[in-house]
Amino acid sequence: MQLTRTKPFTTKDNGRRALAVVLWLAMLPTLAAAQEPHELRLASDDWPPFTAATGQLRIATALVETALERAGIEATTTIVDWKEVESGIQRAEFDGSAAMWRTEKRARDLFFSDAYLENRLVLVGRKGSDVSAAKLSELAGKRVAAVGRYAYGQDVESAVGVIFVNSRNDQDSLDKLLAGEVEFMLVDELVARHLMTDQPDETSANLEIGTRLLGRRTLHFVIRRDVPGARGIIDAFNTEIQGMLADGTYAAVLQVGWIKADIDGDGLDELVTLGDRIGQVPPGSVYDVFGKEPEAPPEEQRIFIAGDIYKGWDAVPDRYKGPSEPMQPTYNYGTTLFTLKF
Repeated sequence: MQLTRTKPFTTKDNGRRALAVVLWLAMLPTLAAAQEPHELRLASDDWPPFTAATGQLRIATALVETALERAGIEATTTIVDWKEVESGIQRAEFDGSAAMWRTEKRARDLFFSDAYLENRLVLVGRKGSDVSAAKLSELAGKRVAAVGRYAYGQDVESAVGVIFVNSRNDQDSLDKLLAGEVEFMLVDELVARHLMTDQPDETSANLEIGTRLLGRRTLHFVIRRDVPGARGIIDAFNTEIQGMLADGTYAAVLQVGWIKADIDGDGLDELVTLGDRIGQVPPGSVYDVFGKEPEAPPEEQRIFIAGDIYKGWDAVPDRYKGPSEPMQPTYNYGTTLFTLKF
């Protein structure tokens, strides 16, 4: 059937068509950037297990590079001191960074992705220390090691009376703690999780690790605003991260087994693991990606698998409950995993 226009085109119609063509032409660079490969020069500092050189555990870098690769965008990351990360981006030597905390000053020059990971600070002390503080102000008069170059935010910066001792990195913080130079150190919850998993004997013998969160910052992928197609690249990245959360790729990169995140966008979190073979018993440990909900009892947990959501372990069909798939079939960080020297 042929459609016909019953009303002749007018000058106004022609003007609208011309405007539409102009707008479409103006959008072409952004559309092209979102659809065609774009090699990005990224920079990060040495911040294991989040960012590090190739061959080490570098989960933030791996998440970002995987999402960009899925979007058809090439990216390489150079490891430099943090000051060189920021100054190199300002000088346009680098296009952006895989891992940065958001500040108003940075947002003036950079496009920030949606948060793809959350850094949550917990308190660590020597064996026998009281690490039950619910807020940093309870540590007034105490010496606390914290990596000096990081913008920890108001939770840390507004802590009155705490004596913060700058450290170069987490290893330096641990060295100061074990040497008695500080009473406590601040460390990311995910770092603590890896320590307890990868170095259980040394960690148990030497450290007390708190469970209360004393600070939290969201982690973002950033690009300079003047990079061609920057907005389209950020949008493509955001889309791919959501896909990685849903298909288990995100959990595989983090090496944590199960994760908890809002997969379907309804405001409620689901549990997700790699693949569609989820094991024979309910998950004993789940990494909460953004930590916005209290832990639900097992019978109320929403389990996302093969595109469907099941409420509670018993509701999951038996065909999915075979032996779980290997944790990281495609994310081998090499032989050097994240460790701290005791």
